[in-house]
Amino acid sequence: MPILEAIVLGMVQGLTEFLPVSSTAHLALIPWLVTRLGLANWSDPGLTFDVALHAGTLFAILFYFWRTWIQILRAAFGGKVVRFSETSDNVRDLTPEEQHRERQLLWYMIAATIPAAIAGALLEKRIETTFRAPVLVASMLIIVAIVMWLAERASRFQKPLPQITLGDAMTVGVLQAFAVVPGVSRSGITITGGLFRNFTREAAARFSFLLSTPIIAGAALLKLHHVMKEGLPPGMATGFAVGMVVSAVVGYATIAWFIRYLQTKTLTVFIVYRILFGVLVLLLGYFGHFSG
Repeated sequence: MPILEAIVLGMVQGLTEFLPVSSTAHLALIPWLVTRLGLANWSDPGLTFDVALHAGTLFAILFYFWRTWIQILRAAFGGKVVRFSETSDNVRDLTPEEQHRERQLLWYMIAATIPAAIAGALLEKRIETTFRAPVLVASMLIIVAIVMWLAERASRFQKPLPQITLGDAMTVGVLQAFAVVPGVSRSGITITGGLFRNFTREAAARFSFLLSTPIIAGAALLKLHHVMKEGLPPGMATGFAVGMVVSAVVGYATIAWFIRYLQTKTLTVFIVYRILFGVLVLLLGYFGHFSG
């Protein structure tokens, strides 16, 4: 695999895994678009390389939210817990009510992860083949953009993350299951679900990122098992490592920027981008018939 392709796709993954524009859509379509436009002869590197990139963004999530995860896990298992942010060392003891909410958050995330885990297990073969068709991907980009727009109009943006309920978590979790279809976007559909449940935009993004952690980890471990049995394709090892590192670095920067962005901005720019990108792919596919 060309190193340049690994770097570009690593950057694409780091940006699009956390922005609501569908990382899988971009990873599947960009090699096709580069080849279609005559810029280079790139082939879709396949799901194995996708998972290497997802492993990079998993490291990004864990590094950015490591304090949050420690807080949640210690609260869940009865340890002493303090409140701190990802960017500050200022701490204070949590009240008993706050510790109870932190414990609930972990169990809610576990329950909300189940629908996506089932969908991924049942549809694994289709994810690797028919679900990566450009027409389907482009259609999902546009359809979910419309749903995001509806969520922006419907939400009251009132609920912070500590006020999450089981109903909130399961709504987002069920929607996350649809992200097995490229073009839907895990972050896009889960943030949208949070908005429909009247989360603030920042709270919806934080829950989306936390909820994605076990799914990304599970997908990476599952594929790692296959890779250990079959080995990496020839010439893939260097690109595999480069893509993982690049996606981790870019992913961390994207998380930090996007959470700050949502404190004052709407999702409008991402809605417009999804529609334009989807229309572009449909037009290219129509005139080129998606052939070689």
